[in-house]
Amino acid sequence: MTNPDNSPPPSKEDWQGFREFDRAIAENRLTAYSWKKTWADPWGRAATILFGVLVVAFAIYVVIYDGLL
Repeated sequence: MTNPDNSPPPSKEDWQGFREFDRAIAENRLTAYSWKKTWADPWGRAATILFGVLVVAFAIYVVIYDGLL
């Protein structure tokens, strides 16, 4: 029998809480899964935006400090 979603068949040792995570590993989409879960979480989204702002601010600081502008 063919499994259309490419996930392993359920077994007795199936952990209910990790089913989506297990499917992500089986489909080799772990990075996309991590980004989507982080973006869905309000604190994760805030941390991601803050990290991006800090990286851009640091890049602007380096450009101005080194006189590249």
